[in-house]
Formats: sequence, C-alpha cells, structure tokens
Amino acid sequence: METVKLRNGVEMPMLGYGVYQVSPSECERCVKDAISVGYRMIDTAQAYGNEEGVGEAVRKSGLARQDFFLVTKVWISNAGYERAKASIDISLRKLQTDYIDLLLIHQPFSDYYGTYRAMEEAYRAGKLRAIGVSNFYPDRFIDLAEFSEIPPMVNQVETHVFNQQIEAQQIMEQYGTHIMAWGPFAEGRNNFFGNETLTSIGAGYNKSAAQVALRYLIQRGVIVIPKSVRKERMEQNFSVFDFTLSDADMQAIRRLDLGHSLFFSHYDPQTVKWLAQYGKSK
Repeated sequence: METVKLRNGVEMPMLGYGVYQVSPSECERCVKDAISVGYRMIDTAQAYGNEEGVGEAVRKSGLARQDFFLVTKVWISNAGYERAKASIDISLRKLQTDYIDLLLIHQPFSDYYGTYRAMEEAYRAGKLRAIGVSNFYPDRFIDLAEFSEIPPMVNQVETHVFNQQIEAQQIMEQYGTHIMAWGPFAEGRNNFFGNETLTSIGAGYNKSAAQVALRYLIQRGVIVIPKSVRKERMEQNFSVFDFTLSDADMQAIRRLDLGHSLFFSHYDPQTVKWLAQYGKSK
C-alpha cells in the first residue's frame, strides 16, 4: 500500500474504505469484507451512525490495532470546545479504541474554531494521531490554518475527475496539508462509469473507468476512500497499484475537469441554511 507522510511524520494510506451511506446494520459486514480484501484505512463519521460497526469489525478482525488507520469526523451538532471534547470520547468508545488516527471537522459551520481547539488538545493528549478538516473551501481553510496552533494535516473535500480541486490542492500544499477525496466516483453522476475518456484509457490497461479514476487521483497525491457494499467492487477498487497512467493519459483526464461541484456549494446561501438546519437535527 502506498502511503503519504503527514506533517508530523504519521504515515497515512493513500487508499481506504469509506462507509458513508453504509447502513449501521450492514457496516460491520462491509468493513469485514474490506479488511479481508486488504483495506486498513477505514473512514467513518459521527453523522454516519456506523462508528460502532467499524469498531466491531476491527475488533473481530484479529489484527493488531496499529495495523489500522481509523478516520472519523466531528459533526455540526457537536461543534464548540466542550461538545467536541465530549464527542471525541464518545467516538473513541464506539470505535473501541484508545486513539483515533485522524479526526476531522466534518463541516465548516457553527463554532468550528472551538471544535478545533478541542481537537488540538486531544492530539496533544495522545487521543488523536492527526487532525484536520473536511469540506473546507480555500477561504475558510486558510483562515483556520493561519489562526490555529496546529494547521490541518488533511482536508477531505469533494474530489473526482469532474471536480479535480487543482487550485485548492495547491493552496493546501502551501500549509503542508494533504488533500483527501470524498466521492471519488461522484456517486456515478455525469455518466461517470461510462465516460469515454476513462473507459478508453482503461481498455489499454485492462482496467475499469473506476480504477482509472482512482489511479489518476492517487498519482496526483490525492488520498481516496471509495465506497462499495459489494466485495467484488472493493477488490477492483483496491487493485490500482499495479499500473501507472502515462503523461498523455493524465493530461486527457485533466481535461475532464468542470471546475465545480456536482453536489452542492458552501457559497450557496440555501445550501448553507439546509446544512445548518440538518446539522442541528442530527
């Protein structure tokens, strides 16, 4: 497994298994399958409601805790120093672990400055090996990075071939922050799996459009967490380290970038209002 070295020297896998939209009832089984395939990084969140399933699967795997890289996120309803501090301990209990490898702020809303202070404190106490953010656009990312004692080590944002985050990644790199992709398949939107560029390039390597898309991101230094509830798809998504895209292939895929989200924008007032209300309700 290829890894990246975070600013503090922690090694993080380039490829992990994401459990967004995996139901709590299915999560343990799915993570067990992912572990059997070879995944060792598991990405969950307080808001997903399936941290317990991740913890159970890891516990029952028979592997040492240090073999895994567990990622979770503090939700909007737990924003602020005191609530975030308490929620970190709850996540630790649900995951059945003494430490979390990477904790992120899930959304840049409510008192995320207080949340980050709680995370910095937990990091110093050894409860967290690394800290970062998720869904922070360049403006809010720079603000937090400039005024925090420990700049974010990772920023997880929507990143796929149709929204490649080229400029955002360059800004993150100025702060020693690694980019991590959620939705690396754009949930199939915009005819993702049938895209002619991806399928034609894949034919030359005997790989699928999905595998080409993951490989493209990895070669750009983007950490990816593809999700599937089917073991055969998990295996395909994991099999992306046995080929290398050519410069011409990379340039062709680069041209697919639309430069905007296929999901939502935090610059849209209605989206922000909806996320804020949703965050209060969970």
